[in-house]
Amino acid sequence: MRKTQLAIVGAIAAATLSIAACGSGDTASSGSSSTAGAATTTTAAPTSSSAMAGAADGVTQTTDVFGAGCASVPQDPANKGSLQGMVSDPVATAASNNPLLTKLVAAVGAANLGDTLNSQAAITVFAPYDPAFAELGDAKFAELAADPATLGKILQYHVVGKRYDAKGLEAAKTVDSLTGQKLTIAGTGDTMTVNGAPVLCGNIPTKNATVFVIGKVLSPPAA
Repeated sequence: MRKTQLAIVGAIAAATLSIAACGSGDTASSGSSSTAGAATTTTAAPTSSSAMAGAADGVTQTTDVFGAGCASVPQDPANKGSLQGMVSDPVATAASNNPLLTKLVAAVGAANLGDTLNSQAAITVFAPYDPAFAELGDAKFAELAADPATLGKILQYHVVGKRYDAKGLEAAKTVDSLTGQKLTIAGTGDTMTVNGAPVLCGNIPTKNATVFVIGKVLSPPAA
């Protein structure tokens, strides 16, 4: 009888330790401080364990990207516009090589923000892809390009002065743009939105930013 009781106690203890070990893997993600329809595909982008758990400093890897729009990014690692090619360049330079973001790059150039974005230490960029700018119409785009101050405010509304990965954004729910106005995050993974704009390809790493390609140009709220 004594041996049977000891065996039962040992089994309960082992089960308790097993349950505790399973629950200990959850980690929260956060951002690190610091002052672009995409083609659909049935092939999902790879997701690493760090993407699932969240990067503590908001810095992601190429294996962390997600979203159907990622299939439209060049796949050849030698291409500077590929995920691998963008990693080593600061964000404005990296975007200039990405075929999804040609109109965004033109807008950044018209607003003279390239050097400003490249010089930031750690930021998050919500990058409208070309069809989102096309929805504005050529006349509106030309009007904005001729008004660098207004265009600059719109572009800065797409930038957060802190580096987040997807999990960090989900946890934050709202983040402050460089204009001081808030952006609202909803959904998770492939259903994530920013102010209602869908994230088409997220967690893209560059040298100084994590980029989320989105399907709409965001409009700052009236002051």
